[in-house]
Amino acid sequence: MSFYELAKKRRSIYHLGKNIELSNDKLVKLIKDIVDQTPSSFHSQTSRVVILLGEEHDALWEITREKLRAIVGEENFEGTDQKINSFKAAKGTVLFYEDKDVVSGLQKQFPLYADNFPIWSEHSTGLTQYAVWLALAEVDIGASLQHYNPIIDADVATRWDIPSNWVLRAQMPFGSIESPASEKNYLDEETRYRVFSA
Repeated sequence: MSFYELAKKRRSIYHLGKNIELSNDKLVKLIKDIVDQTPSSFHSQTSRVVILLGEEHDALWEITREKLRAIVGEENFEGTDQKINSFKAAKGTVLFYEDKDVVSGLQKQFPLYADNFPIWSEHSTGLTQYAVWLALAEVDIGASLQHYNPIIDADVATRWDIPSNWVLRAQMPFGSIESPASEKNYLDEETRYRVFSA
C-alpha cells in the first residue's frame, strides 16, 4: 500500500467494536513503535502517550460520561450518552499528552525560539496523533479523534497517576470497523490551493 492509499484509508470511524485480531501486546508495540518514529522539533520528543485497554478503557468513558452529565443535564443527555456508548464499545483508547516541562526547558535553553516551542509542541502532538491513526488504519483498525480535555483532565490524572507536567491534548478510541465511514467531501481546488511555477 502506498502512502497515499494509506492516507486515504484513514478515516474517522465512529461505529467501533472490540473484534481485533492483534493481541494487546502487539497493539501496544505498534503504537509505541510509531510514536518513537514520529518527528518533533529539536528531536524534543515532547509527546507522551497513555494506552487504555479493557476495563481501563471503559473507565475513561465512564469518567467522561459523568463529567458531561453534570454539564449537559439529565434531560438533554440522551444524545451525549449514545455518543459515549459508541466510544466505550471500542477496543481501547490512546490518550495523547504533551510534556510542558520539556517545552519550558527548551525555552530556557534556546531563548531566541522561546515563543515558538509551545507552537512546535502542538505540531508534535498533531504529528503523533496522525502517525498513530495511520498505523492503526494500516492494520484495519478504525479510530476517531476526540477532545474532552480539559473537562476530564483532573479525574483522568487522578485515576492513572498522570504527572502534573503532562497536558492532555486528545483521546483516540480505536477498534474494529463495524460500519464504514461516510463519503468524504473536498474543497474545490481554487479555494484550497495556489500554485506558482517559473
